[in-house]
Amino acid sequence: MAPTITGWILAGGRGTRMGSVDKGLQPLGDTTMAGHVLARLAPQVDAIAINANRNLARYQAIAGPGVAVVADHLGGYEGPLAGLQTGLLYCAAQGGAQADNALLLTAPCDSPFLPSDLAARLHAALVEHDADLALAVTLETDPQAPGAESRRQRHPVFSLLRASLLPQLEQYLATGARRMEGWFQSLRVAEVLFDDAAAFRNINTLEELQRHAPAAAATDIATATATATATGSDNDPLSVDQALRLIAARVAPVVQTETVALRDALDRVLAADIISPINVPAYDNSAMDGYALRGADLPQSDGVPVTLTVAGIAYAGRAHAGTVEPGQCVRIMTGAAMPAGCDSVLPQELAVAIGQDSVTIAAGSIAPGANRRLAGEDLALGGVALAAGKLLRPADLGLVASLGIAEVTVRRRLRVAFFSTGDELRALGQPLDDGCVYDSNRYTLFGMLARLGCEVIDLGIVRDDPAALEAALRTACNGADAIITSGGVSEGAADYTRDIMALLGDVAFWKLAMRPGRPLAFGKVRDGGASAWLFGLPGNPVAVMVSFYLFARPALLRMMGTTAAAAHPPLLRARAAAAMRKRPGRTEYQRGIVAPGPDGAPQVRLTGAQGSGILSSMTTANCIVVLAHDQGNVAAGDLVDILPFEGLI
Repeated sequence: MAPTITGWILAGGRGTRMGSVDKGLQPLGDTTMAGHVLARLAPQVDAIAINANRNLARYQAIAGPGVAVVADHLGGYEGPLAGLQTGLLYCAAQGGAQADNALLLTAPCDSPFLPSDLAARLHAALVEHDADLALAVTLETDPQAPGAESRRQRHPVFSLLRASLLPQLEQYLATGARRMEGWFQSLRVAEVLFDDAAAFRNINTLEELQRHAPAAAATDIATATATATATGSDNDPLSVDQALRLIAARVAPVVQTETVALRDALDRVLAADIISPINVPAYDNSAMDGYALRGADLPQSDGVPVTLTVAGIAYAGRAHAGTVEPGQCVRIMTGAAMPAGCDSVLPQELAVAIGQDSVTIAAGSIAPGANRRLAGEDLALGGVALAAGKLLRPADLGLVASLGIAEVTVRRRLRVAFFSTGDELRALGQPLDDGCVYDSNRYTLFGMLARLGCEVIDLGIVRDDPAALEAALRTACNGADAIITSGGVSEGAADYTRDIMALLGDVAFWKLAMRPGRPLAFGKVRDGGASAWLFGLPGNPVAVMVSFYLFARPALLRMMGTTAAAAHPPLLRARAAAAMRKRPGRTEYQRGIVAPGPDGAPQVRLTGAQGSGILSSMTTANCIVVLAHDQGNVAAGDLVDILPFEGLI
């Protein structure tokens, strides 16, 4: 069985040389330092995680879904061995019975230029020398002594080690030792010499961060080449998980904000926390229609009922003015303020008897304090009512209104340009010549972008001509944050998108192990000082919708400033109504119809033929059946993952 490699980004240190801030969160180029490391490491490994001890939510926002952010297991010491121990524990927890066959590849969060072949070369050395651990080595020359002989410099935080080493490491840590070199002395270590010492460069100060910003921008372009090299060749497609991690590591939220009236904030993303200026509710109030009373007046355990005198009535918006004495109660309506002295409410239907001025209560009817809503129970004064990154829905508008807030600060609207490519495409209203089709993709994309609340820029149809495509991309990146194209990304003679992308910027990837949607390009295009992220989607209508939902939509939501959870809703589970054919080695997305089965549990069946040009299947379906990369055929009755369409596509 081939070993699985988990990439482990070490971000748990104190960052003392950078003002005791998290180095991995410092901005560098289009993303953060940790984002650069994530983008370069993700294509080289089977899974990836971040080891951090502070700002875990911010690291999670950078990492996106499917990437764990894990704090040190060892307390009181924020050093590399603590991170290694936590990484090995993580491998053991994730691997189960296969944990002994797992490998951990470590890299620090402050080295954004790490080699694209780090995993491949360290793994080769580990196998060749039957080592416990393989680490990177470079030749370093003292800049103060020109002509001096180079010395070998070990880089222990760039290492690949066997997960089975956990007991040895924990035994070493139990002695109180904390030095990396001391632990290595007990291991079989293979050293791998790398020529490019700059690839292992650490950025430790704010001055260094500023100095290396131009190199980081160049790294954005080099990431595409690094990805292709790390995955083997230009013909080896990325897995869906690798592509999602790479995109999440590169895109970042727009920084501009604006303050809008509450009615205009629907489907906008909060740029700052909304702090409650009041308690909600503002006062203790009744949760029921009934009788407000003192808990001390409730019947005792001897079972004898108690009759209380009704001293008045309290309405919502019109409180009872007096104080309730022992033996008294107040008729109260839902939402009315609790009268002074009362702490419990008896629902009127639980009363044994109701007289003109009295009510009788049986023992055990309610407990003291029942049916009373406390002041601040919903939202406390000074608490966070809604957190930054929240995509505002109707219920959120109501909550903000309940606080008396009339305006909110949101991220500006995302500007997205889109166009279709192909000489065979015709706009609606044009005659349909032989061999031509109407351009349906632009209408699909318009609808999906409009649902996200983007500012949509429709650039129409672009011919299969390199000059026309280049002009369209230059125009788009000067007016948009992102560009969506359909068609022109496969290996056909007239498919120019990825070539023009490479000319104007970079292609991070262009081929994925998925169906439908194998040809899908992602990268950045530039024109002078302007730039935009580009998603080159396939031309087939179904593939356009599936690839937009899986890749473009989460990235756009991320750029809008939403949380990772909002960008990637969880999968649901349903039983397959019939067998489904599936070839391992790629992720497949099939159109399905989910409905309650005979037992009432969700059951899903396919819509029929699954060709990527059968657009009618998308209107018939109400979900996508997700068949994972390594999954094979599905038998009737097996549980499968589904993505519901409602509100998404």
